[in-house]
Amino acid sequence: MVETVVIVLVLLAALVVLRGVMLARSRGSVPCRLRVGDRGWQSGVARYADGELHWIPLVGVRLRPRHAIARRGLVVSARREIDGGLFAVDFEGSTRGISLAMSADALTGFLAWLESAPPSAYLDVA
Repeated sequence: MVETVVIVLVLLAALVVLRGVMLARSRGSVPCRLRVGDRGWQSGVARYADGELHWIPLVGVRLRPRHAIARRGLVVSARREIDGGLFAVDFEGSTRGISLAMSADALTGFLAWLESAPPSAYLDVA
């Protein structure tokens, strides 16, 4: 009985790790970190989909995005460099209290995605 439980737990752990690797390598995804409020940074993957940025944590069993950040009304309040060559972006407005950290290349793509919004969208990039 104990061996069966151990085997099941090992298989579940392997599935969680495999999910994270597949997310990180999937086409159209960007590795980034997310921070909500004063909590610590969480590693994950961001995907652009239908005017939203979907953030999915690397470790977890949920297949759905944990956060969906809408491009419409998104206000970038600050950009700064943090450890490891990552750049953090802070938001105001409807996404107040959320920060994203990503590489310089990913940040350039993110800002281009913001600026390419339809003319009817309200944007403010710091």
